[in-house]
Amino acid sequence: MTNAPAPQLYLVAPAQGPLGAVIEGVARLLDSAAFACVRLPAAGRDEETLSRMGDGLRELVHPYDIPLVLDDHYRLAAHLGLDGVHLTSGARDVRAARAHLDKDAIIGAFCATSRHQGMTAGEIGADYISFGPVAHSALGSGDVAERELFAWWAEMIELPVVAEGGLGLDEVAALKDAADFLCFGEEVWSDPTGPEAALKARLAAL
Repeated sequence: MTNAPAPQLYLVAPAQGPLGAVIEGVARLLDSAAFACVRLPAAGRDEETLSRMGDGLRELVHPYDIPLVLDDHYRLAAHLGLDGVHLTSGARDVRAARAHLDKDAIIGAFCATSRHQGMTAGEIGADYISFGPVAHSALGSGDVAERELFAWWAEMIELPVVAEGGLGLDEVAALKDAADFLCFGEEVWSDPTGPEAALKARLAAL
């Protein structure tokens, strides 16, 4: 795995904040690194807010030729003309999303730490699998997606795999030759040094 290409970068927009601040923050990071995908988180936002956020982010990222996906709400993603959906429910909604979305739409599935969920999601139409968190946290079940999971997936499964949730410098260094994508979100937005400095430090670890 030492000759594996460097992972591509995946950005989750801020989970909170007004539209202008979200757009400004994402724009600064897009100017500082090459991202392969941007995701709009849905938790805590109503349909009107998500629609405004989706429209604003689409206008921002498409000139960079970067796809924009929305958490979970595949019908809204289709209505807004977004590029796909990121399903936080593992394999459960993959078939329904695939049936509703355009055939070229991106469908990602977050499968926590479950190989079985990941393989099932891939078999029924997901375009990528996301595992995480990759660092210990008091949130959720406390389970961690270890490096061995990503290394096994990279060796056995062709479908791209995304590492997300708690990507600090050590996790970036450990996963740089095992994951296809590194997904940065709250760990850079909430970093006391600021998101641009936090991202720069993580890229240096690659």
